Amino acid sequence: MQFPPSELVLNNKNQVYHLGLSPDDISDKIILVGDQDRVSMISNNFDRIEHQSQHREFVCHTGIYKGKKITVLSTGIGTDNIDITMNELDALVNIDLINRKEKTNKQSLDIVRIGTCGILQESIPIHSYIVSSYAFGLDNIAHFYEIKFSDEEIELNTALINHLKFPIGIQPYMVESDKELTKKFISEKTHQGITVTSSGFYGPQGRQLRVKNSTIEMNEKLTSFQNGNNIVTNFEMESSAIFSLGKAMGHRCATICLGVANRPKMEFSKGFDTEMKELILYVLDRI
Repeated sequence: MQFPPSELVLNNKNQVYHLGLSPDDISDKIILVGDQDRVSMISNNFDRIEHQSQHREFVCHTGIYKGKKITVLSTGIGTDNIDITMNELDALVNIDLINRKEKTNKQSLDIVRIGTCGILQESIPIHSYIVSSYAFGLDNIAHFYEIKFSDEEIELNTALINHLKFPIGIQPYMVESDKELTKKFISEKTHQGITVTSSGFYGPQGRQLRVKNSTIEMNEKLTSFQNGNNIVTNFEMESSAIFSLGKAMGHRCATICLGVANRPKMEFSKGFDTEMKELILYVLDRI
């Protein structure tokens, strides 16, 4: 099968259209960040940088850290950008862009998201490291793809939906991170649990400013959920799309976030540059 120009969209340099990247520009170890400025915060730790580019919000630095080749890529905010990012990263390694054909031998990427999050457990302090065991997707990205969810994912999703009693029209899904990759980031420094991936920052995360929120007491219900060893630890805006598309494409995906707000205690960090730099080194040494 040959992918036509309207489906596999490339620029005039034969690069994937939105990321503006060629296959040689990336490593098989990729760190995703939302914030463009966080890319240089990470690459400043590299022994050398071999590639730098920017197209729209997608800033990419590839370099060497302690003998490991690593790519850092900013995605902007939200699962819509993750849909672009994951598809185009996969195309870079698993589609022959010249002939527009799928490669016979597939390559698996290690993709780790470093982000910030809102904490949903009062007992977890601000600036804690939170590793996602699952992502509970309040977005709709996975609904547009043929993704086979495991029985465990389906059962856990059903249990949390029944606990929350969502308004009509919201169809969440549950997807697990890659266990092997995720283990690399678990230590005595980390908390682990279900991450809620929201489609927005305000109403979808239970915030209410001038427009009334239709999901009253959702956060309290999330906080009180427990299924076996699984609790809901945090809110963010990307992981469900990363995990679900990674699962479908055969990539290993994980997320580790720095908690900058404690929602039950209504607290927000007064500054977290130092803590984020420490988290970056924590991930670089383990990826």
